[in-house]
Amino acid sequence: MYDSPEALSAALKQALYIAAEGLATAAFLALKLSKPLLVEGVPGVGKTEAAKALAKALGRSLVRLQCYEGIDANHALYEWNYSRQLLALRQRAGETDLYTDEFLIERPLLQALKAPGKTVLLIDEIDRSDHEFEAFLLEFLSDFQITIPERGTIRAKTPPVVALTSNRTRELHEALRRRCVYHWIPYPEPDKEREIIMLKARDVAETTARAVVAAVNGLRHMPLGKPPGIAEAIEWASAAAILEGGSGRWPEAFRRAIGVAVKDEDDLAYVKERLDSLLEAACV
Repeated sequence: MYDSPEALSAALKQALYIAAEGLATAAFLALKLSKPLLVEGVPGVGKTEAAKALAKALGRSLVRLQCYEGIDANHALYEWNYSRQLLALRQRAGETDLYTDEFLIERPLLQALKAPGKTVLLIDEIDRSDHEFEAFLLEFLSDFQITIPERGTIRAKTPPVVALTSNRTRELHEALRRRCVYHWIPYPEPDKEREIIMLKARDVAETTARAVVAAVNGLRHMPLGKPPGIAEAIEWASAAAILEGGSGRWPEAFRRAIGVAVKDEDDLAYVKERLDSLLEAACV
């Protein structure tokens, strides 16, 4: 365990994630207080990557629960393998215990409960689930235990490390927020984003990174339905470097690789007429 936010930030950087001071502090306090970390932000700012890097920094495996509309407790906790149970009844003579680990399909929440010291549980995009599932999570995050009727109660020996992410497509319940240490991740400052690009795409020169940051920030100020996130900025820098190939024609390379940064037909149509001036200013 790390003894300061600065030490955790350094470990996250070793895991190829550059955390702002606020995020490193929130993650550090979540670990120290044994509380879940709730991270919100627009798509593409690195929320999921933060949880992945935290798992690497702690030397643990990441257990990811991807939320979606209609997700229920069975998909999050456990299921019995009915086909295997039926096969066992046919093949084995005498009495057969159908409720052993052999027939239990462990879903992410149960996996985290059974190995709290070896995992980081990521509940990704919790805002995509419905209110009923969010209410179920409230109980789980309060007690860190579940009851399997055929097996009894399974309780974590120690509180697991839990990170939740939200794109804020809907408001989360206040009770869930109270159980967490909260942090909002904005788009990074230009210098920080340049540093991220150069860390992630090591073959990209600093001048290229600066140009792509300037261009991406210009795109984010346009009324796009899906503005480019950090991942798109990294990929755009790498793609442009490949297409440039030492020719020095950077605006042309960025223009040809625009589909790496903007991934919506309507957005591309809007950007097309404005891209030349944007790239000329960015590639100065």
